[in-house]
Amino acid sequence: MEFNHSFKQKEYVDWKYSALKNISGSTPKIKIGKGNRISYRFYSKQLPELTKLYKLFYKDGKKIIPQAVNLDPITLSVWFMDDGSKCRSVDVYLNTQQFSINDQKKLIMALDKLDLKTKLNKDKIYYRLRFLKSSLPKLKELLKDKIIPSMQYKIEL
Repeated sequence: MEFNHSFKQKEYVDWKYSALKNISGSTPKIKIGKGNRISYRFYSKQLPELTKLYKLFYKDGKKIIPQAVNLDPITLSVWFMDDGSKCRSVDVYLNTQQFSINDQKKLIMALDKLDLKTKLNKDKIYYRLRFLKSSLPKLKELLKDKIIPSMQYKIEL
C-alpha cells in the first residue's frame, strides 16, 4: 500500500509513517513527478491483513464502502485530513466524489452515529458530503485534539 501526498504535506506523511512504522516497508522519500509535482511517500509491507482490508474496500478495482462501516473520532480525523476541505468557514466537506450515491448514503448514516449531520452536495457533476452548519461545533470538538497542526487549515480549530 502506498501513502503518497504532496511534499507540502510532509508533516502529515511523517505523522502517518510514525503511526504505521511497524508495518512500513520503507521510510518516507521524495519523488519528483512530471511537471513541478513533488510528492512524499512511503509503502507498507505486503501483509495478508492489508489484503483483507483492500478486498473490503475495493471491488473490481473500484473503491466501495462496505455494508457495515463504523467510524470513530480517530478514523474520522484521518479521513478528514486526507479528504476534508472547507470553502469559507461554514462550508466543510468530505470529498467523496469517487463513491457511488449509495455508498455515500452509507457514509451519511455512519456519520449520523457520531451525531454529525451531512447531506449530499453537488460539486460540478459529482456529489460529495457537506456537513450541516449545525454539526460543525460537534465536528470541531471530535477533531480538535486529533488533527495535526499542518492540517488544521482544513477546519478552523
